[in-house]
Amino acid sequence: MIPRVVDARYVDQYIIWMKFNDGSDGKVDLKDELWGPMVEPLKDLQCFRRFQVHPELNTIVWENGADLSPEFLHKLAHATA
Repeated sequence: MIPRVVDARYVDQYIIWMKFNDGSDGKVDLKDELWGPMVEPLKDLQCFRRFQVHPELNTIVWENGADLSPEFLHKLAHATA
């Protein structure tokens, strides 16, 4: 099964709680993942907090067009679980 983000909520700092289509959930700390031109603006917490779950991409996306693959997020959520 390909993991898909079905729900996400801001927790604190660079941590987002996510629920996946396989029924699992977990907190993902993205503090060390915000490098590169597309996600660099997300180091600003005001910008970081404004994400949403995209209904077609099945992952979290930000206003500037940045997104992270649901497979990557699923792996991070389970690495810290």
